[in-house]
Amino acid sequence: MALAIRLSRGGAKKRPYYRIVVSDSRSPRDGRFIEKLGTYNPLLAKDSPDRVKMDTDRIQHWLSVGAQPSDRVLRFLDAAGIKERAARNNPQKAEPGEKAKERVEARAAKEAEAAEAAAAPAPVPAEDAEVVVAEAVEEATAEPTAEAAAVADEVSEQTPPVDAADNAAAAEEGAEVAAADEAAVEAPAEEASAEPAPGDEASDVGVSAEEPAEGADENTPAEGAEHAEKAE
Repeated sequence: MALAIRLSRGGAKKRPYYRIVVSDSRSPRDGRFIEKLGTYNPLLAKDSPDRVKMDTDRIQHWLSVGAQPSDRVLRFLDAAGIKERAARNNPQKAEPGEKAKERVEARAAKEAEAAEAAAAPAPVPAEDAEVVVAEAVEEATAEPTAEAAAVADEVSEQTPPVDAADNAAAAEEGAEVAAADEAAVEAPAEEASAEPAPGDEASDVGVSAEEPAEGADENTPAEGAEHAEKAE
C-alpha cells in the first residue's frame, strides 16, 4: 500500500482549515486517513506559530516506512528542517493566460490612443484663428525686409526688358479686337429691327378696300354704295 502525507480540508465555505494526515494515496482527499500528524490554518499570519503545527517524531516515523509527502507538506518539512525539498523549475507557471494577455493588449492599445490624443495639437478656436490670419496678413503687407528686397532685385535682373513700342502695339491690337467684337454684337440687333414683325403682316391681310374679296365680282358695287343710291 502506497502511503502519502498530505492535507485534508475542513472548515466552512471560504474559511478553510486543513489537517496534516497520513493516508492511503488511493483514498479521497477528505476521506479516511490513518493518522493525524498536524494542522495548517492559512487564515493566520505567516509569522504566526499556530499557522502550521506538526508532530515531527511521527512524521519522521512515517517517512522512514516509505510515506511520500505532497508538495505543500514537503514545503512545511523543508521549513522545519525535517526533509529538504528539491528546487523545481516551471517557467510556464507564472505565464498569464490567454484572457489576461488580451486584457494587457487592450490596455496597451488604450494607453497608446490616449498618448496620441495628448500629443495631438489642440484645435484652435475660431477667434484665435481670425487673430492668426490677421497677423499673417499684416506680416505679408508689412514693409519688405532686406532679404525680400534682394530677391526682388535678382528677379528684376533676370527678367528681360520690355520695349515700349511693343507695349503700344499690343494695346492697339487689343483695341481693334474690342471694336470688332462690339460691331459683331450690334449688327444682328440692326438686322432684327429692320425686319417687319409677324403681327404687322397678319394685320394687313384682307384690310385693303381697293382689292375685292376672293370670288367676288369686280362689277358688283359695294354694300355701302347700294344703300347710298336707295337713299337718293
